Amino acid sequence: MIRYFASHPTAANILMICIILLGLTSISSLNKETFPQLKSVYVGVNVPYPGASPSDVEEGICNRLEDATDGIVFLLEQRCAAQDNIGSLTLKMQEEGDLKQFKDDVQAAVDSISDFPIGVEDASVKELNRLDAVLILAIAADLPRAELKALADYYRQRLLKIPQIPIVEVIGFPQHEYSVRIKPEALRAYKLSIQDIANLIKAQSLDMPAGVLYARDNSYQIRVENLRRSKQELEDLVILNTATGGQLRLGELATIEDTFENTEKFSKINGVTAARILISKNKQDDTLTVYNAVQAFIKEENKKLPEGTRLIITRDAATVVEDRLNMLITNGWQGLVLATFVLFLFFSWRYTFWITIGLPVSFLGGFLLMSILGVSINMISMIALLMAIGILMDDAIVLSESIEAEYRTGKSPLQAALDGTQKVIRGVMSSFITSVILFGSLLFLKGTMGQIMSVLPVVLLSVLTISLFEAFLILPHHLRHSLEVHSERKRPRWRELFDTGFNGLRELVGKIADFSIRIRYLVVGGAIALLMISIGLMTSGVVKFKGFPNIEGNLLESRIIMPQGTPFKRTEEVVQSLLDSLTQSLKELPKEPDGKKLVKNVQIFYSENSDAHGQGAHLATISLDLLDAETRHTSLAELEHLWRKNTPLIADALSIQFKEPIFGPSGQAISIRLQGDDLNQLSKASWELQSWLKAYKGTFNIMDDLRLGKPQFIVSLLPGSLQSGIDAQQLSAQLRAAYQGVKVNNVYHGHEAYEVNVKMDSNPDSAIEDLEQLTLFSKKGEAMPLSAIAEIKEEREFSRVMRINHQRTITVSGDIDAKIANTSEIIKHTRENFLSKLKDKYPTISFGLEGEVKKDAETSGSILIGFVLGIIGVYLLLSLQFQNYKEPIVVLLNIPLALIGVIWGHLLMGLDMGLPSMIGFVAMAGVVINDSILLVEFVKIRSAEGMGLHQAAGQAVRDRFRAVFLTSITTVAGMVPMLSETSLQAQVLVPLVTSVVFGMLAATVLIILVLPASYAILEDLGFAKHAGKGRTKYTGFAPVEMQHQLAKAPFLYP
Repeated sequence: MIRYFASHPTAANILMICIILLGLTSISSLNKETFPQLKSVYVGVNVPYPGASPSDVEEGICNRLEDATDGIVFLLEQRCAAQDNIGSLTLKMQEEGDLKQFKDDVQAAVDSISDFPIGVEDASVKELNRLDAVLILAIAADLPRAELKALADYYRQRLLKIPQIPIVEVIGFPQHEYSVRIKPEALRAYKLSIQDIANLIKAQSLDMPAGVLYARDNSYQIRVENLRRSKQELEDLVILNTATGGQLRLGELATIEDTFENTEKFSKINGVTAARILISKNKQDDTLTVYNAVQAFIKEENKKLPEGTRLIITRDAATVVEDRLNMLITNGWQGLVLATFVLFLFFSWRYTFWITIGLPVSFLGGFLLMSILGVSINMISMIALLMAIGILMDDAIVLSESIEAEYRTGKSPLQAALDGTQKVIRGVMSSFITSVILFGSLLFLKGTMGQIMSVLPVVLLSVLTISLFEAFLILPHHLRHSLEVHSERKRPRWRELFDTGFNGLRELVGKIADFSIRIRYLVVGGAIALLMISIGLMTSGVVKFKGFPNIEGNLLESRIIMPQGTPFKRTEEVVQSLLDSLTQSLKELPKEPDGKKLVKNVQIFYSENSDAHGQGAHLATISLDLLDAETRHTSLAELEHLWRKNTPLIADALSIQFKEPIFGPSGQAISIRLQGDDLNQLSKASWELQSWLKAYKGTFNIMDDLRLGKPQFIVSLLPGSLQSGIDAQQLSAQLRAAYQGVKVNNVYHGHEAYEVNVKMDSNPDSAIEDLEQLTLFSKKGEAMPLSAIAEIKEEREFSRVMRINHQRTITVSGDIDAKIANTSEIIKHTRENFLSKLKDKYPTISFGLEGEVKKDAETSGSILIGFVLGIIGVYLLLSLQFQNYKEPIVVLLNIPLALIGVIWGHLLMGLDMGLPSMIGFVAMAGVVINDSILLVEFVKIRSAEGMGLHQAAGQAVRDRFRAVFLTSITTVAGMVPMLSETSLQAQVLVPLVTSVVFGMLAATVLIILVLPASYAILEDLGFAKHAGKGRTKYTGFAPVEMQHQLAKAPFLYP
C-alpha cells in the first residue's frame, strides 16, 4: 500500500483532495456551541396542590412521590421541593441508564399513586434540561400588559415560521385569566357559596359536543355552544331567576377583570416595559445558525416598528460561542504560522510545505470523523485540535528526516521514500498506539466535567487516525517529489550560519549527555529530588488546585430577596437604589474601547429570583448584558466588586447577591449540604456554618436556601362545631374556594388559554375582618360566620422545604474571589476545623460537599485511574516492543519527571493547577513517550552496530536531538499565542497550554539528560540488553558522518 501510493503519480493527491473536500463539506454540518452537550439525566415531576402550604405539600406530595419512585432502576438521587401550591420532584439517573426508559418508569410509578390528598391536580412528568437557551428576545414597548402579551404571541408565531428557529416560548408572564371576584354581601344576600356560583357558571358557560344526527342525505354533528369568551359575555351571564321573575346576572354579583394571575410579575428593559421570548435549540441544532436567523429577523422588523417599540437581543449565548471560537481559530492559525517558520529554519520550503500541509489535511479529515461521531465544534474540541499540532508535527518530522537520511546514502527518491518510511513505521505505529491508549483512557471520565472533557480524546484520536494515513500514504509521495525536483544551487549564507550554529548546539548537547551518563546516579537522583520538591509546591499550597477556571461571560445579576409579605412598592424602591449604585459604579470605571458602553442592556425581572425558587412581590432580579468579553477592558469581577461596594446597606433585605449566572461546568464554588429531620436545628446549624464561611477573606454571596414564608392563619374548628352542620372538609373546601378560587374552565383566544377563576372579592383594608365574618353554609343551607364555629391563630413556617433522598436538606452556598482565596483550601480547612465540631453539636445532622469540590473530585479521580490504566497499557505495549520488562521503565520515567515543568510552569505563570492542567499533562505525556521510544530505538540501533551501550546512548542523543528539539520547539511555537493570550475568554485554556508548553520544555531536557543516564544505570544493574561486544568504555565519540549528516544535504534547500 505504501509503495503503491508513493510511486503512483496521482493516487496520493487524489486521496488528499478527497479528504480535504469531505472535510470542508462536513464543517457545515458540525454544530457550534461553547461546551459539548451533556447527556440528559434528569426527569421532573410537578404536582400542583392549590392552596397548600409547604408542610402540606411535603406530607401529601413529597412523601408519596419519594416512596413510589424508590425502586426505579438506575435512580441516583431524589430531590423534592415542597412549596406553596406545588410539589416538585427531580430524579437524577445514573449515567449508564437510558433516559427514555427511566422516564417511562417514573411515569408508571407516579400513575400508581392513588392516595394523593383531595384537591391535588394531575401530575406532569417530563425530561429536564433537554433544551439549550440561545438568547432572549425582548420586546420593549410602553403598552398595557395584555397588549404586550398579545404582541409577544404574535412574534412567537412569526419566529416559528422561520426554519432555522426551532423552539420559541413567551416567558415572564403569569397565567392570563378572567378573574371573577364575588362580593361578600352578595353571598349573604342570596345564600350562595363561591362553589355554588362556580357551579352555576360552569353549567351555563360551556362548549360541548352532543352527538351526531344521521339524516337521509347527510349526517350532522350536534354541539351545545354557550361558552362565554369575553368579560362582557361573562357579565351578561344569567346566574339565577329571582323570586319576582327577574334575572340575576353575574355582573351584578361580581367584579370581572381581564387580568393576570400575578399582577406584580413583569419585566423592564432599559426602563421600558418589556415582553420576553426565549429562543432555544435541541441538541441537533446549531447555536450560531439560530442566532443569525433571529438577528436577520429583528434587523428587518425594527425598520417597521413605530417609535418607542424595539426588538432587542438579550442574554445572548451565541455571541459567547462565536467569541470563543474566533479566539481559538485566531490563536490556532498564529500558532501554525510560528510552527511553520520554525520548520523553515531547518528544512527547505518544499519540505516545510509538505510537512505543514499535513496539519490542515489531518484536521479536515478529523472534522469528517467528528461529523460522523456527532461531535460539535466547541471549546474542548478546538483545544484538542491545538494539542494535536505537536503530535502531528512529531510524526511528520520523524518520517521526513528518515526519508532524507535514506536519500543521502545514494538511493533513488522513490526508494528513499519507501525505505525511510519502512525504517520508522514501527516507531510511528508504536507512538500512535500509545497515544490511543493514553488518550483513550480519558473517554471514561466521570461526572459532568468528565462528560465535557471526554470529547477531547475523541477529537484527538480522530485527527491522529487521519494523520496516520496522511503520514504513510500521502507524505512519502510528496517528499519523493521534493527530492526529485531539488536544486543543487548554493545555499543562502544565513542558512549555512544557522546550520553551523545548530550543529554546534547539537554537539554541545551530546557532550552534556556524555557527562550526564558519567554522573548518571547524580543526574537521576537530582531529577527525582526536583520532582519531590515540585510536588511539595502543591502539597504546601504554594501552587494551588482549582478544578475548573472561572469562565468570563457577558452577564451580571443582582438578585434581591425581601421578606415574604413585603409590599411591591418597597421592592421597587430597593431596585431603584441598586440601579443608582450601578450608575455610580459605571462612572468610576475606565472608558471602554471606541466609546462603547460597558452595559448594553439593563433588565429588571420583578417577582423572579433564581436563588429564591419561587415568585412574589418580595423578589426581583436586575440583569446586565455587558459588552463582549473580547472587547471590554473591565472584568465581571471588577464591576461586581464596585457595584457591591457602592450599594448602601438595606436593612430589611434578606439577601442581595451580585453574581454571574453560573457559566461552564464547574458549579458553585462553595456548596455544603446539611441533612436532618428538624428544620429548626438545620437552620441553626446553617447560620453557624455561614458565619464561619463569611470569616474567610475572599468569600462572598454566602447564603442558604431556607427562608421564612408568609404569615399563616391557622383555622381550627371549635369544640361542638359539628352541631352547626359544617365539618373540617366542608370548612376547608369553602375557605379554599373563597381565597384560592375555583377554576371554572379555560377560554381560548388564539393560542392563549384564559382561566375563568371565581373567588371572593377582598378589600385589603378589611381583609382580616372579612375572614372572620366570612359566610359559611352548612349542608342544609344555613349561613353562619366563620368566627362562630372556628378559631383563627397566626403562625409562620418556612417558604420551601427541600428533601433529598427522603431527608430534609439545607444547602449553604457561596462564591470565592480566586485572586484572594482558593476553594479547595477553604473547604479542606472548614472540614477539618469546623464541620466535625458542628457535627458534635448537632449529632442528628449529616454534612456533605457538593458543587465545585464534588465535581472536581469525581473527575480528578477518574482522570487518575484512567491515566494509571493508560500507563499500564503503554508499559505492556513497550514490553512487547522491547522484548523485556526493564527498558519500558526508562521510557515511562520521563512522564512523572515532566510534571516538574508542569508545576513550575504554573508557578511562573501565576496559575492554579486544575483539571485542564491535568488534561494538558496527559496530552503532553503522549508526545514525551513518542520521543522517548524513538530515542531508545536509536540506542538499540547503535548498540546493534557494535557500540557499547553507554556510547550508543550518547550517540542516540546526537542522532535524535534534531527531531526531539524540532518536536518540542514546534509544539511550543504552536501554543505560544495561546499561552500569551490575555483575553478574558482564554481563562480555561491557559492552564492546559501551560502544562503542554512547560511540560514539553522540561521533557526535552529530561529526554536528553535523564533518559541516557537511566539507560546506563539499567546496564549497571545488568538489566539492559544490547548487541555490542562487552561493556565498552564510553568516550563520547561519534562518527563525523553521523554528526554532520544534515549539514551535507544541499538538496533540502532551494
